[in-house]
Amino acid sequence: MAAELTGIDNAASEVLLYGKWTYKDVEISDISLEDYIAVQGKYAVYAPHTAGRYARKRFRKAQCPIVERVALMLMHHGRNSGKKLKAMRIMRSALEIIHLLTDTNPIQVIVNAVINAGPREDSTRVGSAGVVRRQAVDMSPFRRVNYAIYLLVTGAREAAFRNIKTIAECVADEFINAAKGSSNSYAIKKKDEIERVAKANR
Repeated sequence: MAAELTGIDNAASEVLLYGKWTYKDVEISDISLEDYIAVQGKYAVYAPHTAGRYARKRFRKAQCPIVERVALMLMHHGRNSGKKLKAMRIMRSALEIIHLLTDTNPIQVIVNAVINAGPREDSTRVGSAGVVRRQAVDMSPFRRVNYAIYLLVTGAREAAFRNIKTIAECVADEFINAAKGSSNSYAIKKKDEIERVAKANR
């Protein structure tokens, strides 16, 4: 009887996203991004709505759960500002679709997509008094994560615009393609383009 109770307690104590997806077996394959992709331990949440004040301080948003950061990115473009419940509903549907299509843990797919979609090198403008040239620079891991989320959601938003597919389907497609490293993904195409330009300006 006691063993049964502990089993129930363990099941109850494990945090599942939307009551379905576990964070336990999620692995971050890129060691440099481990500190900036919040999925394990205290960052595991039941819903991507922590009401945390992540913009108060620099780097605070690195502690925002990664699924919530994607949801926040979805509510851009003026007309969607502040519609967090809508963004959460989109995320929930997208996670379901990812699971149906890949038969893996959708949180892992999101983490892989973010790792694959972040550019490792970028170019900046250097020079003054009219002579401007581009200089290649390395990207910090924090900016890689931020930029990856931006590219992934932008790609999904553009795919869904004036299209019969729903935004949730487009989000799911974008993340699946990016996780595979497929060039069908808008984010992967942009990343390759940014790195190509940076390489030319070394």
